[in-house]
Amino acid sequence: MDTTMILAQAERYLRSLSPERLRVAKDFLAYLQERQDSEATAEMPSIPGFKAAFRRALEQAENGAIVRFADIRGSV
Repeated sequence: MDTTMILAQAERYLRSLSPERLRVAKDFLAYLQERQDSEATAEMPSIPGFKAAFRRALEQAENGAIVRFADIRGSV
């Protein structure tokens, strides 16, 4: 089943729920999203070179060797 079909079926289920059960479904979906975000964050240190790059970025920030996004936004 592709994503579009899954979303359509999930929407049908959600529309048939009582307001109380819809809140429970919303909370569960939020929980799943948080888990997914946490798992992705937990994977970051295993990316080759990530720890060294992150350390360099922290050092640059501490030394003030950074450029504000607002200052370069026009060229992005």
